Amino acid sequence: MAGFWTNVAIWLPISASLLVQAYKFFWEWYQVGEFDFQVLHRSGGMPSSHTAMITSLATTVGWIEGVSSTIFAFSVVISLIVIYDARGVRQESGKQARVLNQLVREFFRGEPIGEIKLKELVGHTPNQVLVGGIFGVSYTLLCLFFLNVAPHA
Repeated sequence: MAGFWTNVAIWLPISASLLVQAYKFFWEWYQVGEFDFQVLHRSGGMPSSHTAMITSLATTVGWIEGVSSTIFAFSVVISLIVIYDARGVRQESGKQARVLNQLVREFFRGEPIGEIKLKELVGHTPNQVLVGGIFGVSYTLLCLFFLNVAPHA
């Protein structure tokens, strides 16, 4: 169990994601002037914590196992799936939720409805994904360097 707590391939991606979520929390607090703890677990927004996490994982695996390893190839492919989902599928479902919420507001104007409003901010723009990826890779390389983790020979 001791290896689990010292495994940088677990903790660097998790910490990258948590740092991005903390940044979003403090940025919204700065802009709005109120603490909104919902931001800490909300998806969407700048930058993408999903992308930061998965690029951190791929970077860590590439550093430790080498970029010619099978596990690095696997982590890159999984990264591409997560990034595609964050940018493509979830972004489009957010757009659809926005349109459906507008239709419900217009159709049931003045009449109470029992349905819950659909979540509109679920995906990311290309810039949000790009910044999340740059953060994930940069943060991880800095940590690996300062933690003195030897790269794959």
